Amino acid sequence: MSNWALIVYCGLITFLTRFSMIALLKKEMFNDRIREILSYVPSSIFPAIIFPAIFLDNTGDFQLENNPKIIAAIVAMLIGIISKNIIATIFSGLASYWFLIFVV
Repeated sequence: MSNWALIVYCGLITFLTRFSMIALLKKEMFNDRIREILSYVPSSIFPAIIFPAIFLDNTGDFQLENNPKIIAAIVAMLIGIISKNIIATIFSGLASYWFLIFVV
């Protein structure tokens, strides 16, 4: 089996297993309490995705000193709290990070 066929096969299996949960589950199956609990899942997963990107370097070591990503994350967080706008948050974080690594 070629590499491309294997990639397509794995992608198809992954898609079908995830799509089946969306297609087969009915919204009426969940009561209000379960829906409320599930509404917290994205906000609990987000820090687990973001933390390594900010605080770990390429070798996986914890980096606090001379880390422009921490300052950019703080700037983005403040802009997000003030503006309540996700586009402004993303652009301010990117702009401050680029400024810190290319200009300073």
